[in-house]
Amino acid sequence: MEVNKIILLGYMGSGKSTVGNALAKALGYTFLDLDDVIEKVEGKSIAEIFSSHDELYFRALERKCLEDTMAQSLPIVLSLGGGTPCYYNTMDYLLAFKQSSSFYLKASFDTLSNRLFKEKEHRPLIAHLNHIEEAKEFIGKHLFERSLFYQKALHQILTDGKSVDQIILEIKAKLT
Repeated sequence: MEVNKIILLGYMGSGKSTVGNALAKALGYTFLDLDDVIEKVEGKSIAEIFSSHDELYFRALERKCLEDTMAQSLPIVLSLGGGTPCYYNTMDYLLAFKQSSSFYLKASFDTLSNRLFKEKEHRPLIAHLNHIEEAKEFIGKHLFERSLFYQKALHQILTDGKSVDQIILEIKAKLT
């Protein structure tokens, strides 16, 4: 069975977009970032959507965009938003696709905290946090809440200390 949908999930800052883009190129697939799909459909940035609508609106839009994306016949590498797996039985929905494979890109708490705090201006969920301790508390709480969903992925790839190429090799090895 050939996999034509590769789904990458994990917490923000885990490398889903970076790895996804490189993996798609290596496999000759199309790369799609679900956040980019949502922004294109809505004609607004994710931050603008959240500022003009509530989270329920966003999550319903996100699910619709996910279903539309998964219905496409072309082979894709799809990077999910960090919260996507946690709503509307999304993991069960994704696991039902026979020609797909899901990968949890798992970075350590320290890696995520340091990486995200450095780029917090580009991360609406943590942009308001002024100290690394606040960021660690927020990230720790989120990871605890979300890990149950992330761990439903078919595969886990530990990413700490690995290059994008090393991660891609691990993913490709699990696809065969």
